[in-house]
Amino acid sequence: MFELSAEEWTAVELSLRISVVATFVALPFGLVVAWLLARKNFWGKALLDGVVHLPLVLPPVVTGYLLLITFGRKGVIGAFLDNTFGIVFSFRWTGAALACGVMGFPLMVRAIRLSFEAIDRRLEDAASTLGANPLWMFFTVTLPLALPGVIAGMVLCFAKALGEFGATITFVSNIPGETQTLSAAIYTFTQIPGGDAAAMRLVVVAIVLALVALIASEWFARRAGMRYHGE
Repeated sequence: MFELSAEEWTAVELSLRISVVATFVALPFGLVVAWLLARKNFWGKALLDGVVHLPLVLPPVVTGYLLLITFGRKGVIGAFLDNTFGIVFSFRWTGAALACGVMGFPLMVRAIRLSFEAIDRRLEDAASTLGANPLWMFFTVTLPLALPGVIAGMVLCFAKALGEFGATITFVSNIPGETQTLSAAIYTFTQIPGGDAAAMRLVVVAIVLALVALIASEWFARRAGMRYHGE
């Protein structure tokens, strides 16, 4: 019978929470970076683009280690946050969300950037001619037109966060109930005798969640396209 144990449910719920937090925290930064890369020409643009996409080509363990030495308790940023605000990322679920957000960020930025680049600039010029300031124009014209790409980027980031393993386990370890995500739990069950059944159950859950996310992304993107593009 397909019934998850309490430990398995905890891993699923933790993964969903981490993925949602990672996606929504990354979104404002993703919008800004995608807009800069799509609309502005500046010195170091190629470098910024390379840094943003670096997690895609680096081994996830390397990204996790860089996060550990940067945001760990003894890291430059981590020590400051701990001593000043009492914020700790290492070996906490918030650190897992940070790692997942970093790993999913390039996918989010790329989808949103392509959506910004596809917008007819004449629509923005018309809004500017009518007196709209740049910020108001962004939220009333640019962002609604780019909404399908924004949704796609969010879902890609969520899906990447949901399946993230290497960077997360390097940065925050594999602590049941705290940092043991769906992927980490599957790995753990494959390493213990008799854990194959539990691993298979979680694999099925992971597949279902991924499919639901993709289907929802397509539905929301179509709805946004019908509303703002008349498709």
